[in-house]
Amino acid sequence: MRAALDEARAAEETGDVPVGAVVVRDGRIIGRGRNQRELLADPTAHAEMLALTAAAAHVGHWRLDDCTIYVTLEPCPMCAGALVQARIRRLVFGVADPKAGACESLYTIVSDPRLNHRVEIGARVLEDECGLILRRFFTRRRAAGKK
Repeated sequence: MRAALDEARAAEETGDVPVGAVVVRDGRIIGRGRNQRELLADPTAHAEMLALTAAAAHVGHWRLDDCTIYVTLEPCPMCAGALVQARIRRLVFGVADPKAGACESLYTIVSDPRLNHRVEIGARVLEDECGLILRRFFTRRRAAGKK
């Protein structure tokens, strides 16, 4: 999760919401991602999506069924769906997202029994640190009069 936090800090430096993700296989990071929606002007450039793409390129196929993804913030519906599609074995996230979380807060996409794959969940790892970086970011944005 500390590597995901490093990615979150890098996202913040470019003006993006500080969310970071890393994909781990056999104890090694094989994919990294950080929010880059602002930087790339791409609504799909979420940390998880970019980390999954990097991990799939690393292993040479889309199935990541022997991997764990660490994310600083609970994934949104798009990212939760991508985790299912990638067949990620386990998701570990730092802080819940009561406004857009799709793993346990608003929706339970990754554990929905109607889907063909379910993702194990490990939640609230380094929760305080993950939450603090987000709170500080949004406090500064509000003070600057930005959305």
